[in-house]
Formats: sequence, C-alpha cells, structure tokens
Amino acid sequence: MDALIANLSHGFSVAVSLSNLGLCFVGVVIGTLVGILPGVGPIATIAMLLPLTFNFDPTGALIMLAGIYYGAQYGGSTTAILINIPGEATSVVTVLDGHQMARQGRAGVALGTAALVSFFAGTVSTIVVAALGVPLTKLALLFGPAEYFSLMVMGLSFAVVLAQGSLLKAAAMILLGILLSTIGTDIETGEERLTFGFAELADGIDFVVLAMGFFGFAEILHNLENPETRDVVKGKIGRLLPNLQDIRMSIAPMLRGTGLGALLGILPGNGAVLGPFASYATEKKLSRTPERFGKGAIEGVAGPEAANNAGAQTAFIPLLTLGIPPNAVMALMVGAMTIHGIIPGPQVMTKSPDLFWGMIASMWIGNAFLLIINLPLIGIWVRLLHVPYRLMFSAILLFCSIGIYSINNDPSDVLLTALFGLIGYVFIKLGFEPAPALLGFVLGKLMEEKLRQALIISRGDFMTFVDNPVSAVLLLISVVVIILAVVPAIRKTKEEALSMS
Repeated sequence: MDALIANLSHGFSVAVSLSNLGLCFVGVVIGTLVGILPGVGPIATIAMLLPLTFNFDPTGALIMLAGIYYGAQYGGSTTAILINIPGEATSVVTVLDGHQMARQGRAGVALGTAALVSFFAGTVSTIVVAALGVPLTKLALLFGPAEYFSLMVMGLSFAVVLAQGSLLKAAAMILLGILLSTIGTDIETGEERLTFGFAELADGIDFVVLAMGFFGFAEILHNLENPETRDVVKGKIGRLLPNLQDIRMSIAPMLRGTGLGALLGILPGNGAVLGPFASYATEKKLSRTPERFGKGAIEGVAGPEAANNAGAQTAFIPLLTLGIPPNAVMALMVGAMTIHGIIPGPQVMTKSPDLFWGMIASMWIGNAFLLIINLPLIGIWVRLLHVPYRLMFSAILLFCSIGIYSINNDPSDVLLTALFGLIGYVFIKLGFEPAPALLGFVLGKLMEEKLRQALIISRGDFMTFVDNPVSAVLLLISVVVIILAVVPAIRKTKEEALSMS
C-alpha cells in the first residue's frame, strides 16, 4: 500500500506540471467534441492527431491521446441522450433510456447522472489500474519470447471473438494487418519483402499512414455518403443534478456497472464495448419492474455509463503492463509510444516511470476536468450538434493531409494514406471492420520478433511453444475461445439453412 501511494504521488507530481495539465485538458475537450459529434470517433481523431505529438514529450503526448479516448466516452452519452444517436459504440445502450428521459423533460437529470457516475467509475478504475500495474509488470518480466508470442496470439483470438459481425471477416482483417506489417526490408536478412519494386515501401508502411487512411479518410468517405438527420430535443434541458430518489436508484447500478466495466475492459479485443451491454442486461434482470427499462429508467443510464467509463480506463492495463493493445485505440497508443522511441511492455514502468505513473494520475485529473466542463457547457454542446458534416470534413481532410506530409515531408505518404482510405471505405461497405487489421498490424511486428527469438533459443523447435507451461496454457485458452465462438456460429448457420429449406 505504501508503495502504491508513493507511486501515485510521483504520478501526480508529473501530471500536475503546467504543460501536462494543459495537454490533459486539451485532450478531454477534444474527446468530448469527438464523442458529441457522431461519426468522427476517437480512433479517427487520435490517428489524425498523431503527427502533432512529435512536438510534445512522450508523457504529455500520451496524456493528451488518453484524454481524447476517455473524453469521447463522456461526449458519446450527450449525443445519445439528446438526439438518440450514440456518439460512440459504448453509448448505444444509453440511447434506450437516456433519450426517453430527455423526451420526458428530464434531459438534464440524465446528463447529470451520466457525468457523475462516469466520474465515480473513472476514479475507481484509475485506482484499479494503479493497483494492478506493479504485480502484472512483475509477472510480465518473467515472460520469455515463447510466452510473449502465445500471449499475443491469445490477444488476437479475443479480438476475433469480440469483434462485431462475422468471425471469418474479423479473422481475415487480422491476417491482413499481420501481412501489412511484414512489408519492407527484413532487419535480419536485409531482403525486401512485398515491396513490388516500390522504393517508397522499402522502409515499410508507416503506422500513422495506415491508421489515418483506415480510420480518418475512410470514415470521412463513409459519413459523407450517409448524412444523418439529427432530431435534437427541443425542450429545456432542465436541472442537471439528480434528486435524492434518483441518487438512491442509481447507486447500486453504478457500483455494479463499475465492477463489470472494469473487469471486461481488461479483455483483449475491445471487451470494453461489452461492459454497457452486460450492465444493462444485469440491471433489467435484477429490477423488480423490468418493464420500465426502455421507457426512461434512470438505472438504464447509470449502470451502462459507469461500465462505459470504467472499461475505458482499465483498457490501459494490458497496454501499460504487457505492451498488448486490447483494442484499436490502444493500438494507436502503442504506435504513439513507438514513434517516441518507447518500447511498450513491462520495461515501461522501470525505464519510464514518469510516463507510466504520470499517465495513471492524469486519468483522475482528466475525469475531474470532464465533470467540470461537461455540465456547465451543455448549451454549447447542443449548438454544436447542429453543425453540418459537409462543413466539418473538408477542414478535417485538409489538416489530415498537412499532418501526414509533415511527418517525413514526403508527398507519397499522403497518396498512400488516400489509397488506404479508399481500401478502408471498401472494407466498411463490405462489412469488414478496419479495427482488427490495425491490431494485427501493431502486433504483427512484435509477433514476428518474438517468434524468431523463441525459435533461435530452441534451435528451430516449434515444440517450445507447447513444452513451456505458460505458453501452452495461453495457446490452449486461444483455441478454447475460438471454439466457443465458432461452434454457436456454425449451429446458427445450419439452423438458418434448415429453416430456409
């Protein structure tokens, strides 16, 4: 306990510096805007802003990017409640009762409840991240190349299972990402791989180029094709603070939602998205009046919103301790760390304690900022909801192109980003999620490195991955997870085929 307090004290001393406070504030404000304006998303925004982080020190840059991520969770609830459109995937459940409360003239109470439970969940989850950081890092230091390879395989298997839509499509996108990570000059042999004679590909594909293409440009094309009609609540927002009865009804869902979200947020493969759904289902099942859900039940806002923000915080645990990104946003964070010369993994705590503990402390500060800026500025957020996309995206596209060019001063990077944008748009149209491809790309290089190291140590014997107990257990978990996901899908396909015949 004393060590935890000492580490958190060190983290706060780093986070409260003037520059880091400013970057944290900027991050959560941008995140709130991103969450409020549906269609932009934290993934695309972080991808767009990655080039700007070259001008900051690593700690400040990652504090800002983290603020964008969990700030978007707050903003997404505002959009869900006021216009019945989830600003983020994690806000889908909030729509069900939050917008009904708004239609009943209780928009302010719904927004206030969402902000307060989010702050509570964020605070608890920050403590969880700090408490689990040291033991998990010590455990990770015991891992060798074989264990790390198997751990990454397990992470990708969870990414397949927890991805939205078809399992086969998710697996295909992960394999595509791994394949893209092999493009360029092989460090071991000096041979060029999959460059097809293009000198621009000799150094491989830049992470920012791929991320901005798949998420920035592709999202712009997709959203311009599907303009949204926004039915903003016309009535008054009303009082923001919930009354005593609202608080009594919200406390238990808030506590349960925080626990569920914190637990599921650690899972690789975007498990944080499952938190709000699990919380909503739990509250409806435990309620004595389940018929109220979907008609403006405050428990349907408190539980999912707590789970939403708790999962957003604990998603940093596998990133900071193991160097394994559990979702696409964390993959972008890995990219940002790599850009700044920081190797993700257990060495971060020992080699960069300012970064590790400064980021954790900044999460609590960021949550406090969000509570302060969200409630008084509701009127401004409502006005922003009327901004048409056609005015926003032309400016976004311009700044994206400038940012990409500024990385290497190479116009071919802009063209390559545009190409990936078109490819990403086609994938979206065909029902393929780009996020698993980004996870595959980030982990692909690490997997290849650990695979080679393990085989060199074992003199080319692939049985090293099975002979090692930890590695064998991780691979077994991967196989079991895939089987548990595939069997119901096959059974469902057979039933549909029989019903059609």
